[in-house]
Amino acid sequence: MLDKFVYIIFGLSILSAIGVVAFRNLFYSALSLVAALFLAAVLYICLQAEFIAIVQILVYIGAVMTLIIFAIMLTARINDKTIRASNQQRVVSLIALVVFGVFLVGQICKAQWPQVTGVNAMVPIGRLGELLVGHFVLPFEAISAILTVALIGAIVIARNK
Repeated sequence: MLDKFVYIIFGLSILSAIGVVAFRNLFYSALSLVAALFLAAVLYICLQAEFIAIVQILVYIGAVMTLIIFAIMLTARINDKTIRASNQQRVVSLIALVVFGVFLVGQICKAQWPQVTGVNAMVPIGRLGELLVGHFVLPFEAISAILTVALIGAIVIARNK
């Protein structure tokens, strides 16, 4: 039963990822990216990686996508008809996509996937929290500062003179 659910979630995430590049409206593309990131978090939960799923939701959907949507909403000329919204490199992009896809599938098929037997040695979430506010506090705070500066930059760029 779980296998069918995983395939359904995987298919929906592929459709959401296609929506990111297919929509002409930038806001719809951002919402489609939110859906793709959320479905990736659901796949992490199916793989029993709950901590990574929570980080996916908090960091990518909560912080990064909020920043992207604010930047889109604060941009004054987002729906201006004079702005070209199409790409002239469709053929080159399609060729690069096919080459990368063939390479990726080939590498996945050639890989020696380890088989886990027995119980995994899991790291408790409390220990991860201690590491984030202890040993890795500087990178953790640097990411917070970068996101704050990016949000302030978006507001400064979008404001009227």
